[in-house]
Amino acid sequence: MKTTKRLLLLVILLPLFSVAQVTIKGKVTDGNNQPIPGVSILVKGTEKGTTTNFDGLYTLSANVNSASILVFSYLGMTSVEEPINGRSTINVMMQESTEALNEIVVIGYGAQQKKDITGSVSQIKSEVLESRSNAQIGSLLQGQATGVEVLANSGKPSAGLSIRIRGTNSITSGSEPLYVVDGVPTTDTRSINPADIESISVLKDASSAAIYGAQGANGVVLITTKRGTTEKPKLTFDTYLGVSQVWNTLPVLNGEQYRDLMTELGQTTDWDRFNQNTDWQQEIFQNGISNNYQLAMSGRNEGSNYYVSAGYTNQEGVVKSSELERFNFKINFDQDINEWLKVGTRIAYTQYKDVDVNDNNAVNQGGVLLGALTTPANIGIFNEDGSFTSNPFQNWENPLASTDGLDREFNSQRFLGNLYFEIKPIKNFTFKTNVGIDNSFGVFDSFLDPFRTGFGRALQGRSINSTNKSSYYIVENTLSYNNTLNNHKIEALIGSVNQKNKFENSYIETRNFASATVTTANGGSEIFGATADKAEKANSSFLGRLNYAYDDKYLVTANFRADGSSVFGPNKRWGYFPSFSLGWRMSQENFLKDSKTLSDLKLRAGWGIVGNDQIQNYAYLGRVGSGANYPIGGVVQPGTFPASIENLELKWEESNQTNVGIDVSLFNNKVNIVADVYIKRTKDLLFDAPLPNATGFTSAIQNIGELENKGIEFSVSTKNINSENFNWDTNFNISFNRNEITRLVDSDVFQGGIAGGRGEAALIREGEPLGILYGYIYGGVDPQTGNAFYLDRNGVSTFTPSADDRTIIGDANPDFTYSLTNNFSYKGFTLMIYLQGSQGNDMLNATRIETEGLIDPKNQSIAVLDRWRQPGDITTIPRAVFGNSDNSRVSTRFIEDASYLRVKALTLGYKFPKNMLDKINLSALRLYVTGENLLTFTDYSGFDPEVNAFGGSNTIRGIDFGTYPQSRTTLFGLSVTF
Repeated sequence: MKTTKRLLLLVILLPLFSVAQVTIKGKVTDGNNQPIPGVSILVKGTEKGTTTNFDGLYTLSANVNSASILVFSYLGMTSVEEPINGRSTINVMMQESTEALNEIVVIGYGAQQKKDITGSVSQIKSEVLESRSNAQIGSLLQGQATGVEVLANSGKPSAGLSIRIRGTNSITSGSEPLYVVDGVPTTDTRSINPADIESISVLKDASSAAIYGAQGANGVVLITTKRGTTEKPKLTFDTYLGVSQVWNTLPVLNGEQYRDLMTELGQTTDWDRFNQNTDWQQEIFQNGISNNYQLAMSGRNEGSNYYVSAGYTNQEGVVKSSELERFNFKINFDQDINEWLKVGTRIAYTQYKDVDVNDNNAVNQGGVLLGALTTPANIGIFNEDGSFTSNPFQNWENPLASTDGLDREFNSQRFLGNLYFEIKPIKNFTFKTNVGIDNSFGVFDSFLDPFRTGFGRALQGRSINSTNKSSYYIVENTLSYNNTLNNHKIEALIGSVNQKNKFENSYIETRNFASATVTTANGGSEIFGATADKAEKANSSFLGRLNYAYDDKYLVTANFRADGSSVFGPNKRWGYFPSFSLGWRMSQENFLKDSKTLSDLKLRAGWGIVGNDQIQNYAYLGRVGSGANYPIGGVVQPGTFPASIENLELKWEESNQTNVGIDVSLFNNKVNIVADVYIKRTKDLLFDAPLPNATGFTSAIQNIGELENKGIEFSVSTKNINSENFNWDTNFNISFNRNEITRLVDSDVFQGGIAGGRGEAALIREGEPLGILYGYIYGGVDPQTGNAFYLDRNGVSTFTPSADDRTIIGDANPDFTYSLTNNFSYKGFTLMIYLQGSQGNDMLNATRIETEGLIDPKNQSIAVLDRWRQPGDITTIPRAVFGNSDNSRVSTRFIEDASYLRVKALTLGYKFPKNMLDKINLSALRLYVTGENLLTFTDYSGFDPEVNAFGGSNTIRGIDFGTYPQSRTTLFGLSVTF
């Protein structure tokens, strides 16, 4: 009887435990019954699984039994577990996750769940990047992360964007962050295709960036490119057509008004010869056309993942002749060889070309923008012989001589890629080797023909050829450990890094061309200049990290990196960079765990040291200069001279950083708040400090000085409405940063020279921030003489102030920067409105020094119509005096508030419904129109408030000197998926 019962029980239980090869199919949808592509489906307790295709469908063939469970997981969704129970079809509806903290965030040499991060890390996801179509990464970062200031030095297509993370950290060394693209560090982002980017993580504090040691003082930007997400191959085509225009022009004198001014200045000519009325701004400005095409194919299966793309971008600027063209090719591939070995590669090849425009210069130096403002309207574009016209009183050619009279072009090729091997020798351990390279070759060619321009005729033609070659490699070996023991979660990492850069540069300039037929340097009979140089830089590093979490409440992160660099003295070659941070998830404590209001609450605190090695090669050596040639016996012999003084103690700049933050989620994660307070103290600043004359040198790079940045960051994101047909979410962030030089050399340092011999306009002084503007205090115009008067250091009026009467007249640093983004969706329609602004920053409008100076035959702004003309006139514009710049000194007269608020981007899109697309065999189709810089609210009177004549300078900011402005752009785009 017992035997019979046992047999009966076995018959009943056998189907539950018998293993057989079965095929299970199904569909995964969201709460709106829309398919979800890329959902991971695993047989619980195994590594067997698959993913859904673009239609949310999946097919899984595996050895399972009826008791087996399928686990469905997708980022941002709540995981679902479904027992098989003998079913061959299993459909699943997934809901949006209320635990967004499980999102994976890329950090240095790995990734963490958002809830476990103890440092200050901002992540920009792919959906944010895809909401704006832009050719540069920097533009996409602007306003998307607190503490990240994107400095748009100009609006040129070829202009790079300078990024400052929590302020400027150095005076002489670079302040750009370290960019890491798929594990390969790089500095050039202009050639990276934004369409290939999956996510961007910004490591802002030392506790997150210290893993990069001597390269992390300015923050780290981690760029992760796309991978395959669907089992079925997905082909996507994206394109847009854009039209750009200047959003602001400046009124200047017409021909008759210019003639009156010249008469007043005592300039006479045969005005019958100069009777045109040319609008030079209209001549140099144009409708810029942008074209972008992107084709990408991706997919994945059980063992492989691939992403292949090709892109083309062409952008014509709003100033005539400015242009950018870029071809991008990208291959990402990962392959599981077996259970313990995985290999992969990331390869990007770019061909890049741009045509630059001469801005930030006066008309007599070929400046196009200032040329358009100061070239008189009385002349036409060409003389009768086809050459460009010039000012009637000076040989200052019209601005088209710079845009059209000079052939120039920069071309480069770049190969950026890596190959990695990932081995799991034993359980919980992973060994990874990553080998990366970044090689580029750039060529600049310029030809000024000997006939069309006055400058070309003076030189009898000129040709320039400049080449720049750089090669970089990195080899990383890391061993990681990841395990959970009861309530203890442990992640550990150790590794070594070796890097090397090689640079080669050459330059040749020839003059005296017989014709314009041969444009290369060999066509000139006179070699005016020729140079060539090579340099190398190497780094070796050792790193380690420990992440520990207890009971999902108490978090600890510790990093350490040791760096050795060839650019520093042998006595100080190695730097050591530790960091430590803590986190407390208070919301997991019993007294808060059941709160209906509070979804999550985490306190963070971190401290660390990071370094800065962005300095010229061989700076510590006593270098030898060449070119001091001398004749012996009538023959010129080569000569050398001491070019710099040796400093074997030269070392890293060291930044000591402390960060305290809080993360709060409310109302089932509908409201998320992040706030951080930080202080960064940088010491051993690398500064070109003065030396005693007895040394034979005027200055040398030394570790001298200290700098401090401190600030507050705050961001809030809300899900205002989340219904079946209508959704609305908002993101707001604001950042405050205060910068101060806390220790420096005894004397002030002046920089930022303005054309016209008016002296420097920027000041470096202990106790003040970087970016200070320096000059005279403008008192007004004397009604009797028409001369400008200024206030001396005692507050007394004077017409002839001394250099000692100069003082601080402005601060280019904003009080705060901010952004606000609203996203709306209604059925298939989407609307994104992005506002960005800067408040409290001053600008020296040096353009007005040229257009209101009244000292030479340049055309002027219509503001000078109110100039002083006779005794008794009450005005703020001094009289016209030929050759006397006393009335237009660098002063408070030209300081303006450059605060602004911009409708930075507005995108209206429409996604076609799936039932319509099924009829034409498409998976997705989206049409959109985007406006960039649609509206600008500012009191600044120049072309644009978002510019800087001195580019990404650490010390000179807030100067506009005929700088290429930002443009207003309208884009019409299409995205289709097959």
